[in-house]
Amino acid sequence: MSDSAAEWAEAQLAAVRDHPLQRIELLARTYLGPFGHAPKHLPFRRAALSFMRWQAGRGVLDPTTGSHWWRAVNDRLIRDGCEAMARSGGLTGAVSSPTVDQWTAFVDEPTASNWYRAHNASIVAGYLDSRDLAEAEPAPERFFLNVVLLRVLYTHALVAAPKLALGKLAVIGRSVGDPRLGGAGVFLSLRRVLPDRYPADDELQSYLDHENRFGRLLDYGVIQPRLQRLYEWSARELDQPGLCDLVRDGNPTYAWSYADRHVWAAPTSAIHRALRQLTRPGD
Repeated sequence: MSDSAAEWAEAQLAAVRDHPLQRIELLARTYLGPFGHAPKHLPFRRAALSFMRWQAGRGVLDPTTGSHWWRAVNDRLIRDGCEAMARSGGLTGAVSSPTVDQWTAFVDEPTASNWYRAHNASIVAGYLDSRDLAEAEPAPERFFLNVVLLRVLYTHALVAAPKLALGKLAVIGRSVGDPRLGGAGVFLSLRRVLPDRYPADDELQSYLDHENRFGRLLDYGVIQPRLQRLYEWSARELDQPGLCDLVRDGNPTYAWSYADRHVWAAPTSAIHRALRQLTRPGD
């Protein structure tokens, strides 16, 4: 076996790349550590697998009918985690990416904040590296790529910046967003947000008209009013300055034209206004 952690991680990924269920199994093994026993890390597997199973169930990881974009971003997440695990087991060599260092920090100190920092740094890096693939997706899918991103960033903020995430309700943020508990899966599974199958090939307005009530309240009543600050905070927290290029005036712009920002306009219903006021971002 190679002494290079990066080469070992790439070989592990190559072996499962065309097998969605094996991707899930590989990700699950990384939380057992290099020696098969990592009790402090194992509870974090719950949120990671929730996100991965949702992807596999939707079909985006299928090698023939899936999404090149989703597969590329998923590759990045798996490879970074495998490399960090290999390093913790004694393999060496040059670090393939700064995001691996985020995972190593989590391995050394498995806290909720460190898990989100590692997980989201890999996700954001995948987004930034795969913009050309995103542009090739149909319009509804490109819209949902932005929804996925703002959701994972917001869930991190629940734990690491609860006043930004929930304002007056900040006291519940860490419990709701803790990846070791069931609440985080509500945000990371995304079953309430995106269509069940890939691709999202209906007209975008049809999806907006039939959006889940909970998802609409969360995305437009809670997250949207703090979106610009959320991206800027996340860019600093994840050491990913390029993230700031994916939002403009509080409107997501990843593979999405700023001219079409009307889709992000918040509803003006009484319940949305009340929710925005109740959770207004703190200083």
